[in-house]
Amino acid sequence: MFEQLSERLDGIFARLKGHGKLTPDNVRDSLRDVRRALLEADVNFKVAKELIARVETVAAGQEVLKSLTPGAQVVKVVHDTLIGILGSSIAGLPDAKFPPRRILMVGLQGSGKTTTTAKLSAWLRRQKRIPAMAACDLQRPAAIDQLEILGKELDLRVYVDRNSKDPVKVARDAVTWARQEGVDDLLIDTAGRLQVDEELMEQLVSVRDAVSPDSILLVVDGMTGQEAVSVAQSFHQKLTLQGTILTKMDGDARGGAALSIRHVTGVPILYMGVGEKTSALEVFHPDRMASRILGMGDVLTLVERAQSVVDQDQALKLQEKLKHQAFTLEDFMDQIRQVRKMGPLEDIMKMIPGMGGKALKGVQIDPKELGRVEAMIRSMTPAERRRPEIINGSRRKRIAKGSGTTVQMLNRLLKDFDQMRKMMGQMAKGKGFGGFNMMRARRR
Repeated sequence: MFEQLSERLDGIFARLKGHGKLTPDNVRDSLRDVRRALLEADVNFKVAKELIARVETVAAGQEVLKSLTPGAQVVKVVHDTLIGILGSSIAGLPDAKFPPRRILMVGLQGSGKTTTTAKLSAWLRRQKRIPAMAACDLQRPAAIDQLEILGKELDLRVYVDRNSKDPVKVARDAVTWARQEGVDDLLIDTAGRLQVDEELMEQLVSVRDAVSPDSILLVVDGMTGQEAVSVAQSFHQKLTLQGTILTKMDGDARGGAALSIRHVTGVPILYMGVGEKTSALEVFHPDRMASRILGMGDVLTLVERAQSVVDQDQALKLQEKLKHQAFTLEDFMDQIRQVRKMGPLEDIMKMIPGMGGKALKGVQIDPKELGRVEAMIRSMTPAERRRPEIINGSRRKRIAKGSGTTVQMLNRLLKDFDQMRKMMGQMAKGKGFGGFNMMRARRR
């Protein structure tokens, strides 16, 4: 996400910080490079121009130029300005006028609208809501089947009427059904087109008028760059959107859509899709996104992802095991599974401050490596997992053969595990990080 833009900005700011003293001229030169980087990332030219103008006004001031760290101060000004461009604060779904809360999902074909409908339903259920979906895309072949399959996978109810060819009637009947079923949120999946056209818009207007939605959310492909801005403007002018959801933000998206849509249309970005799994939907935080773009990491999102996959009771038990060095390979395998649930390792590492851009340049992160480690542990007996010291030469050959790996790989795993267990035991006892007692700090 934003990899090209982050790398460019990182290089520009590194040069800026290299100046012991800044002048209006070298600030202006650096900001010219920033504008070029934004345009290359497909940011709308008006947005790029306004962002630079805002930054230049503040960054060229005496308070910044005469500070002890002028380069860092300029970066802070850019960071704050990016937050303002992206929306300043988190935007959420408005409450229902009367139940159920009706959420109309709109967008072009190929944007991931139907999958996003399921993802948002799953997210709402994690918020202790009772969501359901309505299949009102009656034009795309297999659209109803796709929503039904997703509903079954997530154990979510889906309203379907295969006999009707009128999406307006289906949507209206779905609202009645949801009210009778005690549903909190009804997400209405609508038809899309390959491009914006009058027929599509008129159909969506009719559906909107029939169900009086509390929110109309536009699903936009985050990889379409400036075209996403044109699409958002067209939908907003016709339907009056309450929010947008950016999809495919885990790919090679250059960031232009995220930086442009909110500022050009005034419509907030509510969520973003960060993977293919139905759980891969995140709330859009402008401040965190600005930090990611500038390569500052995103610790809060990393913590939230960890909390979503870690069982608190298990974490406390693990803490005690670490303290007494009773951590086993079985526990280690459980931790691997939890890490894999958090998403690709490369994405996780980029959320750690200082680990984005150049820090990961050339680092090969093999997603299969954790799978190989898990296979080796699975090939062990319960006794070997609890007491790896009993694994002798013949056992090593058996484990390597059973897991499709080599004895050398197994030796490396056992050595790394032993070192990690000792280090984590010291940390759990408060001996790590120069004697800082983390356990006491937590209790405070």
